[in-house]
Amino acid sequence: MSAPPIPLTALKDPVLLLATGFGSGLLRPAPGTWGTVAALPLIALLLWLPALPAWILLGVLTLLGIPLCEQAGRRLGVSDHGGIVYDEIIGFALAALLVADDWLTLLACFLAFRLFDIVKPWPVSWADRQIGGGLGVMLDDLLAALYAAAVVALLQFAYQGGLPATLGGG
Repeated sequence: MSAPPIPLTALKDPVLLLATGFGSGLLRPAPGTWGTVAALPLIALLLWLPALPAWILLGVLTLLGIPLCEQAGRRLGVSDHGGIVYDEIIGFALAALLVADDWLTLLACFLAFRLFDIVKPWPVSWADRQIGGGLGVMLDDLLAALYAAAVVALLQFAYQGGLPATLGGG
């Protein structure tokens, strides 16, 4: 049974507006993919900022996502409603900040993140099933982001002969 759709009027609620990625989570099909696309402005900002402010901003947004997703789930009556895409936004941003250094690696991060967010290998699947509330909503996407970043970093290493600059390479 799928969760009921979120009406457009729900976007008047600031919690649901943010949790749905400014409405990108209402798009069908594949709201998670649309939410991941909605992360691009945030990623552009993070990649433009110096490293320390970028990591601080991402950390703050990640921590804010826990109560935000918790509240959104309560308001929608489904803890991890498919329309809640804040977790995808933060997950893709994490993967990108870890390894993206050009548009091709950003695309690779996008594809790898979506793959791991959908397939949910262990421990992503464990976090998705076992940890509830806002923390559970956020954690599985953060773990999927780490998988995505690792795969992209390995591809960069294989094809460029070294670590990406964002991971300490030259």
